[in-house]
Amino acid sequence: MKQSGSADLALMGGGIPPWLFERMKKLSLAIVESILTEYGHQAFLAKLSDPFWFQSFGAVIGMDWNSSGVTTAVTRALKDSINPHAQELGLYVCGGKGKQSMRTPVELVSVGEKTGLDGTQLSRFSKLVAKVDNTAVQDGFQLYLHSFLVSREGDWTAIQQGMNGGTQQARRYHWHSKNISSFVNEPHAAVCGANQGDILNLVAQNAEPTRGGILEIAQEAPDKMIREVQKMILPGYCGVKAKDVNLKRLGSILWLAQENETKQFEDLLLLKGLGPRTLQSLTLVSEVIHGTPSRFSDPARYSFAHGSKGSRPFPVPTKVYDETIGTLRTAVDRAKIGHTDKQKAISKLTDLAQKAEENFTPNDNESAVRFEQLLEKERQDSWKHGGRTIKGFVKRPQNGQMDLFNS
Repeated sequence: MKQSGSADLALMGGGIPPWLFERMKKLSLAIVESILTEYGHQAFLAKLSDPFWFQSFGAVIGMDWNSSGVTTAVTRALKDSINPHAQELGLYVCGGKGKQSMRTPVELVSVGEKTGLDGTQLSRFSKLVAKVDNTAVQDGFQLYLHSFLVSREGDWTAIQQGMNGGTQQARRYHWHSKNISSFVNEPHAAVCGANQGDILNLVAQNAEPTRGGILEIAQEAPDKMIREVQKMILPGYCGVKAKDVNLKRLGSILWLAQENETKQFEDLLLLKGLGPRTLQSLTLVSEVIHGTPSRFSDPARYSFAHGSKGSRPFPVPTKVYDETIGTLRTAVDRAKIGHTDKQKAISKLTDLAQKAEENFTPNDNESAVRFEQLLEKERQDSWKHGGRTIKGFVKRPQNGQMDLFNS
């Protein structure tokens, strides 16, 4: 037996309004294209298999950073944005939530017909992934989402999520083809979920004797272990708290975004015309594209790019969101014809923010207070940036109170 799961993913209800989801698709596509241009298919699939990056990506496109809904939103946005350009991008997204998950094998066979890949084998991999997480791992979570992304080279990443109705929690499972030598011995790239105590996990390393007994009957043998399971711990409460964020990293981004500071950097001249609030969002997006794995230990920080539909930590700044999409879209389109100046400038934002961290030290005694002041400022300024939630647009504050009206 082995314990599995290290992240609480709260089951938060509510759909994504069309005005937000359309933006999510546009930003997702621009981010994916940027990653493919700079690093290639394998790097993008590896990022998706990292639960910390995945959660950060979901936060930067406007989802509640610690909600199970991040999984649905990201996989759906990727499918809707990538598949219309699949041949050009060399990426195909199959499956999805509920009934769509059942169509994954058929969709993969179709991908094989279009690309020359072995669609039957890919379909088999998809079924094995689902069988392992739903049968070989019996942890109290029933799968309801299965998303399978494959590149034209045949590399793939699978994302699955299960639900436990009794505890109102979810668990997400990550797979990556590069790291798999066996489907029956520690195959996951990562598992994210609420710790439920002892579970039945027949693909755990220390379940090998049990597997051996079962396989002896079938006259088969398991392969060797490939890697340990990544673990991720997320809180189940709503919103963002100071302890969820690396304040040194966030502080350096806020410092960099101030207009009087950005004027000092030649590298940002090509982004001239963007206000400090948009530079704040663009810097966080830049890190999602160019950041190394160690940069995603605090996914909550990325919610300071575009907020969320539920106003946690603040309403979605639609004007800023659109500027971010426009700037990144222009950079990607220019790069396609050989003009990489804007793309390099956006990439430089990540370097500058990290360099600023070296000399940025938040005052521990004042950090919590300053964090709350930052949240309050974002909320009070929300009306300036086209702030919007599921309840409507934000009105200009009256008597110091943020107000909403239905759209």
